[in-house]
Amino acid sequence: MNITQEQKILNHLKQGRTITPMDAVKYYDIYRLSAVVLKLRRAGHHIIRYDERNSSGRGTHARYELVREVAA
Repeated sequence: MNITQEQKILNHLKQGRTITPMDAVKYYDIYRLSAVVLKLRRAGHHIIRYDERNSSGRGTHARYELVREVAA
């Protein structure tokens, strides 16, 4: 059975972990994390985004966190 990108990211977030685009590429080979997060939000998951400064000090990147799952 193939696990979808949405399932991979949701499982990651359900473990209480956050995720950045670099994490998504490194661990799951997902290159459009924002699109996956959008699909999860449209499914009713409450996911928030934090903007963090890059380690170089120039620019920012996103970090996503699951706040609340879809009510059963």
